[in-house]
Amino acid sequence: AFRGYGAPQGYFALECHMDEVAREIGMDPLEFKRKNLIHVGDKDPIAVKLGEGKEGFERVVRTCGIEECIELAGGAVAGGGAADGSRGCSEDGLFRKVRRGRGFALCMHGTGIPGDDVAGATIKVNEDGSFNLLVGATDLGTGSDTVLAQMAAEVLGVRLEDIVVYSSDTDFTPFDVGAYASSTTYVSGTAVVRAAGKVLERLREVAAEIIGVEAGKLTFENGVFTSTGGQSVPVKEVALQSFYGESKRQISETASFLNLDCPPPFGACFVEVEVDLCTGLVRIIDIASAIDVGRAINPDLAEGQIVGCIAMGIGYALTEEMLFSSEGRMLNASLLDYKIPTSLDIPDLKAFIVETVEPSGPFGVKSVGEVGMDPIAPAIANAIFDATGVRLRDLPFTPEKVLAALEEAGL
Repeated sequence: AFRGYGAPQGYFALECHMDEVAREIGMDPLEFKRKNLIHVGDKDPIAVKLGEGKEGFERVVRTCGIEECIELAGGAVAGGGAADGSRGCSEDGLFRKVRRGRGFALCMHGTGIPGDDVAGATIKVNEDGSFNLLVGATDLGTGSDTVLAQMAAEVLGVRLEDIVVYSSDTDFTPFDVGAYASSTTYVSGTAVVRAAGKVLERLREVAAEIIGVEAGKLTFENGVFTSTGGQSVPVKEVALQSFYGESKRQISETASFLNLDCPPPFGACFVEVEVDLCTGLVRIIDIASAIDVGRAINPDLAEGQIVGCIAMGIGYALTEEMLFSSEGRMLNASLLDYKIPTSLDIPDLKAFIVETVEPSGPFGVKSVGEVGMDPIAPAIANAIFDATGVRLRDLPFTPEKVLAALEEAGL
């Protein structure tokens, strides 16, 4: 799957092809792609052809930050866009002959699979004013426990530390179809928001009993219920009184959500590379990626996803390859031989979050987990072409492959 269930492979072909077409007709690749961008209000018929969702589903673009992604990422890498085409060569005392080039790629992805992805959440009120959040969603290191707790805390008007998360244990957590397809914040998050909303209404009923007014006459803001007469009671006190007050009730609510939409996040990656004509080594000089994530519930975690996608995309483009014997046995089945880039192999990079407010998502969210992987490899491929005039089509671009292509081209 490699962070995208075929999307990185498809975008490698598509974005390199778009770059080729633009150059063939004598148009700047960035201008060419801008002329063919999707816009808010457009439909996305290709999603139907790709099987993204049940029969009859047609995705409509309601939010799109691709132009801002282009401006941010492009402006962060040596002026953005393609190089001037001169493919200048430089030599140094180390007998290196290098050429530099710039390239870019754009992408859009999905947010869960409509008609398939379903998630549940249960929230239980405790007498000390804390809340137990039970979710089937699994935190694979993505920070989903934190993000889902943030969403519950926001609805309930309490601190993040007042939400105690229990996740992934199918013995007692509600059903969740799984942490895949960039779905957790959108799908599981909607279930959490719905459950929190139901709990809030039960707390409102108790608050009305405490104050002595009708529940419909209470407002709720910053964790406090307030009547039109100015009487107020904080949610923590309401939680305590739900156990020991007049009603003596345990408040616990469950909600679920079936995803019937698939709002696309958008992204852009710009990169500058250096290609050594003597060794075939490709070195990334500068790289930047900007992703339209909808609203970022946790900006640090969202940025971490984008950074991780860049690192993984560099590995996909330059080093990572599974080698097999004629009998089908993997020949490099260890991290000693399967070359994942380390922190020493990753250049200084720039990751940008572009926020739009998606109307179908809880708090306006879209996805971020996979989309950032999509444009990295084609951006690098297009930069190599810009530097050398050689179009590489076989990932990864190892020095051996690059050198062979350069020799075939007579460089």
